[in-house]
Formats: sequence, structure tokens, C-alpha cells
Amino acid sequence: MPKTQSNPIEIGVKAADFALPDAHGRVHQLTDFAGKPALLVAFISNRCPFVVLLREEFAKFGQDYAAKGLQIIAINSNDPAAHPEEALARLGEEAETHGYTFPYLKDASQDVAKAYGAACTPDFFLFDADRKLAYHGQFDDARPGNGKVVTGADLRAAVDAVISGAHPATHQVPSIGCNIKWEPGNEPSWSAAA
Repeated sequence: MPKTQSNPIEIGVKAADFALPDAHGRVHQLTDFAGKPALLVAFISNRCPFVVLLREEFAKFGQDYAAKGLQIIAINSNDPAAHPEEALARLGEEAETHGYTFPYLKDASQDVAKAYGAACTPDFFLFDADRKLAYHGQFDDARPGNGKVVTGADLRAAVDAVISGAHPATHQVPSIGCNIKWEPGNEPSWSAAA
């Protein structure tokens, strides 16, 4: 299967604002979560095998860390015209089926994915209390077909560090997944399809 690696993003950049809907019509914005000590913006998909592999553990991760103060925002930026399973209504079904207790939002314009520099699904951006990027790496080293158990170890260690006021490890292994399915003509400069 084709693999895309997350873009190199400078640690310390500020989180880009967004105003995106969930499947129930509620619009969520970055400022809604200002009081949280850590924010994870995760670009995911309903269909990518890399996301399918970790979604149960990702849901559990979300439940484990909600009480510790982590706010997760999952965003789907894939083109729903070419991939109907990525449409807004399907996000609600996905969240309910897999136990996502965090907002799962649709980036129909794909502008938010571009603002963050997201390249693949999954693509994780962990921000500290000042909404500065602290971690942009993999969930863990499990990949479809490599036989490794999905634990979320890398992201868990990064969140633990941020919540405790420390810095995550400086060596961060990029995430790998399916490329974001850009609408034809809307591909960013870093996309192989551009």
C-alpha cells in the first residue's frame, strides 16, 4: 500500500485556528479548548488501513487522557466527493462505532489540513498549554502487517511530558500513513499529487 510520511514541522509553532463542524452540526473552534493543558489535533480517516489499525487503541487513549486534561480534536480532511465514506455524516457513525469521546470534525475546504501542514492519516500534532507544537510524530511503531502491538507508546510518552510541564523527547519519529485525499486542483505544494 502507498505510504506517506508526515511533513517536518518546526517544534514551537502555534496551533492554527479552525472552525469546523461535527456530524451533529456543532461547530468547534480552537478557542473552545483554551483551558486545557494540552491539545492533540489528529488528522485521521475512516478508511486508511493505518488509521483502521490503531482506531480502537486511539479511542482508548482518548478515554485514558481526558481525565488528565488532554483535549483531542480529530479532523477528517479527505475529499468526500471521491471517497463518500469520508463524508461528514459518516464521521458521526465512525465516532459512535469506535467509541471516540472527542470531537471528530470535517475539514471540507481542506484549509485546516493545509494550515497545519498535514500530509497523511494519521498525522498527530500535540500542543502545550500555550498552544505551541511540542510533538509531531507517530502514535507508536505498529504498522499494517508488521505484527507489532498497537500501544500508542510514543504519543502517550509525549502527552505525559507535556501535561507534567516537561518537553517530549527531541527525537520524534514521523507518522506514516495514507496521503490526505486532496480535492483535484486543491493539492498543497508538499503533496506528491501537486
